[in-house]
Formats: sequence, structure tokens, C-alpha cells
Amino acid sequence: MSQENLLSSLKGLISTGTSIAQTRLELISTDVQIARGRFISLLVMIVFALFFLFFGLVMLALLIVIYSWETDRILALTLLTSGFLLVGAVLVLVILQSLKKMPKLFEATIAELQKDREELSK
Repeated sequence: MSQENLLSSLKGLISTGTSIAQTRLELISTDVQIARGRFISLLVMIVFALFFLFFGLVMLALLIVIYSWETDRILALTLLTSGFLLVGAVLVLVILQSLKKMPKLFEATIAELQKDREELSK
């Protein structure tokens, strides 16, 4: 009779442990998906920032070459160069803020595992 109770308790313990492990793995999976989404959006912003900064530098080079020509061209190139450099600089600032605000990887999973450790140590 006591062996049956012990076996039943052991099965319950294994079932609970498996359930806890499954929950933690699902939480890790969710954390990875969130991190991947943030990484992709950050990568897209970096590509656009580099594009606008590069194009701004090309326009600046054209501005310097055409500097001695008609004033209307200079004004147009100045405005285009300023616009592209401004967009690139704004995107760089957005990227830097994103990097600073980015949460620690697996933060929710680590917090849950810490709670589990505290509960088991009691």
C-alpha cells in the first residue's frame, strides 16, 4: 500500500516537474521571438540610417563640386544634402535610444526561474 502511495507521489512530482519545465521552455521561446522581432526592426532602421547618411554624403560631395556654379543649384543641393543628413541623424538617434531601452535578453524567464528557486528553497 505504501509503495503505491510512493509511486503515485513520484508520478505526481514528475508530472509537476515536467509541467514546470514545459512552461519555462515556452517562456524562453516567447522571449526569443520578441528579441528576434526587435533585432529585425533595429536592423532595418540601421540600414535606412546608413542609406540616408551615405546619400547625404554623396550630395555633399556634389555640393562642393558645383559650388562655383549657379546659385539655384547650390540652394537645391544644400537643401537635399541637409534633408538627407538630418533624416540619417534622426534615425541614428532613434537606433541609439532603442539600444539603450532594449531589455535584458530572457528577462522574464530569468525572473520566473528566480521565483522558482526561491519557492524551492523554502
